[in-house]
Amino acid sequence: MNINGVEIKPGDQRSIEVNIARLPSHSSIDIVINVARAHKKGPVLLLMGGLHGDEINGVEIIRRMIEQKKNIPRQGTVICIPILNIFGFIHFSRYVPDGKDVNRSFPGNKNGSLAARVAYYLMKHILPKIDYGVDFHTGGDDRFNYPQIRCMLNDPVNQQLAGAFHAPFTLHSQYRPKSLRQAAAKMGKHIVVFEGGESSRFDENAISEGINGTLRLMNHLEMTDEKPVPKRNNKIIRNSSWIRAKASGMFLSEVKCGDAIKKNAVVGAIKDPFGELNQVVKATTTGYVIGLNNNPIVHQGDALMHVGVLK
Repeated sequence: MNINGVEIKPGDQRSIEVNIARLPSHSSIDIVINVARAHKKGPVLLLMGGLHGDEINGVEIIRRMIEQKKNIPRQGTVICIPILNIFGFIHFSRYVPDGKDVNRSFPGNKNGSLAARVAYYLMKHILPKIDYGVDFHTGGDDRFNYPQIRCMLNDPVNQQLAGAFHAPFTLHSQYRPKSLRQAAAKMGKHIVVFEGGESSRFDENAISEGINGTLRLMNHLEMTDEKPVPKRNNKIIRNSSWIRAKASGMFLSEVKCGDAIKKNAVVGAIKDPFGELNQVVKATTTGYVIGLNNNPIVHQGDALMHVGVLK
């Protein structure tokens, strides 16, 4: 295996720096790629965080796995990219400095925008080498996601990967246009998305679920002997919906992420700062709270709660 001119032989562990661009200050922006190969042949697994620069739980998941040497396989190869979007990570932002979303820029362009160039490098030099991948994310815009795997469940391989990962929830999720997952699928690669926590905040439960789920997936691929016992049963969610604000004000939730709720049950209230408004918020369906808006200031129509629907 060769990455950026560096040869990684069976049994090698290498940390490779790939220059992506240079800031106006002449500071170099490099993506660090950690590769661990076993002597025995096997699958190639990509573990990637920081596609959105402010979603740091995935960064910490991969960092801990490297630090604890849990990324070293007994067969096959594990490619770890803790931070893909270095620009966003530096600026505490989901985006790159030109305002574009790397995860809406695939398959990329080597002469395009910063986001397109980052996407192009991944498509051209990393994805052709892998068989499977986990792309680590969190909720954005003050939204907290309960630990979950998102994938196209009508694909049998995705079903196997999600089942092996065994997150508390597995959510059927269509491909987003120009996303990494869609671009990888067109190449015949299988990447599932792990969502856990919210942007710019560490969440120990999400980090723990991410690490343990990855080890279970690696065990399924016969890359490690570790197989942590899941804390919760895996619930399959094929449909989901949002509870939205019917008035503007301050939202006070009466439920937590991961809670089961029933249709028409009171899940919170919207109040105004002046003690005049008190609008009860009720569940529109029976299911589980898989995402929650943590910003108390809401406007009419804002998403308050993401509910995994049970049929």
